[in-house]
Amino acid sequence: MTEAEETPRMEIVRGNPTEEELAALIAVVAEAYSHESAEAVADVPHVSAWQRTQRALRRPLRRDIPWGRYSG
Repeated sequence: MTEAEETPRMEIVRGNPTEEELAALIAVVAEAYSHESAEAVADVPHVSAWQRTQRALRRPLRRDIPWGRYSG
């Protein structure tokens, strides 16, 4: 992806805004964009050495199979 594709683009399709109105719009949209992108980052969970070396002792129970494998 090039730099031109990464840059957000805004197009005024109606009206005749003043420079002050455009500056206010750009400031509000830029702040909302930076706030949203900062919150969208997911924290990487910390995995300890103990958790990495753990292994399952048995397979998890299957709750969808009735006891004794028959329904009565």
